[in-house]
Amino acid sequence: MQKSSRQYYFLLSGLFFFFFFTWSSSFSLISIWLGQTLGLKGMDTGIIFSAISIVALCLQPLYGFIQDKLGLRKNLLWVIGFLLLMSGPFYIFIYAPILKFNVIIGAAFGGLYVGATFFAGIGALESYIERVSRIAGFEYGRARMWGSLGWAAATFFAGFLFNIDPNINFALASISAVLFLIILCFIKVAKIDAMGQLEYGKTSQLKITDALGLLKLSQFWALVIFVVGVSMYNVYDQQFSVYFSHQFATQQEGNRMYGFLNSLQVFLEAGGMALAPFLVNRIGAKNSLILSGAIMTLRIIGSGLVEGPILISAMKLLHAVELPILLIAIFKFISTRFDHRLSATLYLVAFQFVSQVCASFLAPLAGYGYDRIGFADTYMIMGSITGVFMLIAAFLLKGDKQIKLVTSKGVVNESVAS
Repeated sequence: MQKSSRQYYFLLSGLFFFFFFTWSSSFSLISIWLGQTLGLKGMDTGIIFSAISIVALCLQPLYGFIQDKLGLRKNLLWVIGFLLLMSGPFYIFIYAPILKFNVIIGAAFGGLYVGATFFAGIGALESYIERVSRIAGFEYGRARMWGSLGWAAATFFAGFLFNIDPNINFALASISAVLFLIILCFIKVAKIDAMGQLEYGKTSQLKITDALGLLKLSQFWALVIFVVGVSMYNVYDQQFSVYFSHQFATQQEGNRMYGFLNSLQVFLEAGGMALAPFLVNRIGAKNSLILSGAIMTLRIIGSGLVEGPILISAMKLLHAVELPILLIAIFKFISTRFDHRLSATLYLVAFQFVSQVCASFLAPLAGYGYDRIGFADTYMIMGSITGVFMLIAAFLLKGDKQIKLVTSKGVVNESVAS
C-alpha cells in the first residue's frame, strides 16, 4: 500500500470507527431503553422503528444522488457529522421527554433525527469510503472492519453504563462525534478527486435521468428482490435485545450479558470484514450474496427453534459471518454491473432504501407478533419469508461468468449502456 493510500486508509477507517461508536452508544440498547426506562410496549417500539425507517427511506435516494453529484467532496459528511454531535442532547433533552408525553409525536421526532443521522447517513458514508477505496487502491472491507470495532467498543461497556445511567451512553456518543469531525478535517480530497474523475468521469455531469435510468435495468430489480428478503435482518435485530434479556433471571443481568454478546458479535464481525473480500473474490458477487442470505435464513429460523441463552447467542453470532459477506458482495455486485458514478445512488436506493421500505411495514407487524404469538414463532415466520426470497433471487441475479460472457462478445453491459 502506497503512502497516500495508507493515509486515506487510516483516516477513513477512523471515520468508520467513530461513526459506529456514536451510533452504538446512542442506539444499540434503544429497545431496552424504550421498554425499561420509558415503559413502552412492543407495539410502541415497532411504531418508533417504523418512523425511523420511513424517514430513512425518504432521505436515502436523496443522499445517494447528492453524494454521487458531489463525487468525493465532503459537504454531506459535514452535515452528518454535525447531526452526530447532537446525538447526546437530542436523546436526553428532546426525545425522551416527547416520548413520555406522546408516543406518536415522539416517534415522528425520533424518526426524523435517527433516520437522517444514522440509517441514511451510514449509506452515504459507506458509499463515499467504498469509492475512495477503489480509487486509492485498498480493500473496502479492511476500512469497514474499523466500523465494526467502533460498534463493539461502545457496546462492550453499554450494558454496564446503562444500569448506572442510560444518559452516560448518550453523552459518550456526542464525545465520539467530536473525534469524527476532527478526522474529517484532515481528509484532503483534491488529489483523490482528480484521480476519480480521470478514471470514472466527472460526477458533476450526472443528471437525475441517469439515476432514473437504473429503473430500466433487469439486474437492478433482481437486486431489489434479493434485498427485500435480506431486509428481515434489520427487523430481527430491532427487538432481539428484549428477547435475549428475558432469558436471564433479572433484567439487569440480561442487559449486561447482551452488551457482552453484542460486543463479541461485532468483534467477530470485524474479523469477518477483513476476510470476506478473499471469499467474495473467489466465489463471485452473486454466489456471495446468496450465501449471505442462506446464513441469514438459518440464523432467523434457528432463533425460533433453539432455547436457552447459549444456543440463542450462537444464532445471533452468525450475524458476524453473514454481514461481512453481504456488505462486500453488494458493493462488488454494484461495481461490476452498473455505472461507477452512480455507486452511491445504487447502494442507497437498491440496498438501504429498499431495506427501510420493508422495515417500515414489517417493524409494527413484528412488534405485534412478539406481543401476540411470541418471539420464537415470529422468528420462524420471518426466516421462512427470507428463505423464499433467496430462492427467487438465486434465479434472477446474474453470475460473474454471465457478465463476462456478455462483455467478451463485444456487447456493452446493459447496466452501463447510455
